[in-house]
Amino acid sequence: MTHLNQWRTLIEMSQSEEPPVAAESAQLAADALAEARAEAASPRPEVPVADEVAADQAAVATGQDAAATAPTAGPRKRSLWRDANFLTLWSGQALSQFGAQITELAIPVLAVLMLNATEWEVGVLNAAQVAAFLVVGLPAGAWIDRMRKRHVMIVADGVRAVALGTLPVLALLGVLEIWHMIVVALIMGVATVFFDVSYQSIIPSLVRTDQIAEANGKLQSTYELANLAGPGIGGWLIGVLSAPFAIFATVGTYVASFIALLFTRDTEKLRAREDHRPLVREIGEGLSWVFGNPLLRRIVGTTGMANFFGTIAQTLVPIFVLRELGLSPEMFGIVFSLSAVGGLVGAIATPRIITWLGEARAIPISAIAFSVAPLFLPAISLVPAFAFPLLVIQGFIMSFTILLYNVTQVTFRQRITPPRLLGRMNASIRFVVWGVMPIGALLAGALGTWIGTVPTLWIAASGELLACLFVVTGPFWGMRELPEAHEEHGRGATAGIGLEEEADAEPPR
Repeated sequence: MTHLNQWRTLIEMSQSEEPPVAAESAQLAADALAEARAEAASPRPEVPVADEVAADQAAVATGQDAAATAPTAGPRKRSLWRDANFLTLWSGQALSQFGAQITELAIPVLAVLMLNATEWEVGVLNAAQVAAFLVVGLPAGAWIDRMRKRHVMIVADGVRAVALGTLPVLALLGVLEIWHMIVVALIMGVATVFFDVSYQSIIPSLVRTDQIAEANGKLQSTYELANLAGPGIGGWLIGVLSAPFAIFATVGTYVASFIALLFTRDTEKLRAREDHRPLVREIGEGLSWVFGNPLLRRIVGTTGMANFFGTIAQTLVPIFVLRELGLSPEMFGIVFSLSAVGGLVGAIATPRIITWLGEARAIPISAIAFSVAPLFLPAISLVPAFAFPLLVIQGFIMSFTILLYNVTQVTFRQRITPPRLLGRMNASIRFVVWGVMPIGALLAGALGTWIGTVPTLWIAASGELLACLFVVTGPFWGMRELPEAHEEHGRGATAGIGLEEEADAEPPR
């Protein structure tokens, strides 16, 4: 699998114009998050979007309220549907996410059914895909904060397209082996580290601060649409063309993302060279920012533990479904597609849930749900005749609750982090929550070989059940809304986030 599917794993928020359902979902999610924070906007004039974004970034950098520094007079609130620049990025990401879902199905089918990979080989393959987050994740964040993030994404898309394209070529020549897939996975993993950290950090340089939630909602809803349609079409393509050639579709979507990024414009300004510090110190600054914030620290704990045990389960899901339960690749793809309906329903329900519960309380409640749901996966082995509907129900619950969790926590951390630390903040979090994945994948291969697939799934589900404790025992229950930038600044300085941020007067955003 190219990325661990959101159906099982807490990956972060990972875009052509949405169909009506997705558009409505994204808009509702964005509006609810805005209402939940109860921010009233004063009338302001129509000004160029780039100027508004630049004004917001300048405000964040100087510790002022962004609204106070923006151009004055006229309505400030404007939907991203009218922002051609954001729509360009979104269209490329929509195609890229769609293609990634096809490959997420094609890669395990290729390994399990065509190359007859063992549990250990599948574990090594999965570990190779995410090993880069553990090996180069932290320095990548510091490097990215010194570079234009859009340029990094362009190069990463080109590398991924070329690397992935070698698999069907090798298959056509009849020489494809499992080690080829592992090497390609390693290369794509490194490119994905740079792409994803940049992707998580670029939104504040494309939209205004008050549009970050709307942008995340739109991107996440499109991801859910890709989850919905991609696996089903991927299963059909595999049946018609075979797995290696279905991968060509993903190569084409990476090329489309590459072109869209070329035409996207951002307001990001490179940090002055005199602002560069030794790499180790900059990495430490990012880690200090994340782990000095008590709310972020608990979110990272829950996400990391859930990903570790979720990876153990996800690694063995293709073997469990395709071999032990006997589902065909087409049925496997349909399971993923129907499960993704939970994400779309979640996008529609998230506004109401956040309005009802509040941003802060939505985090532990959603964590409890996605920590309990994995127990149903190994239980399906007790009633294999009902495997298909039970897999769909379990996946539906996971997609629904993970979307609620991700939209809330990712918007929060983007909001409170100053632009100069966005890359390192995201890299520090990814280092932990994705860095545990290769360890989990290798452990899954070892345990699956030693005690079998189903017992290993029970172990993984038990571990996932404990993942929610970090946020469940935290201060979220006593809050309704998550702090804004200026609120977190005061707390962060006393919580050990670091003296430099305080001295530089750069509040979190």
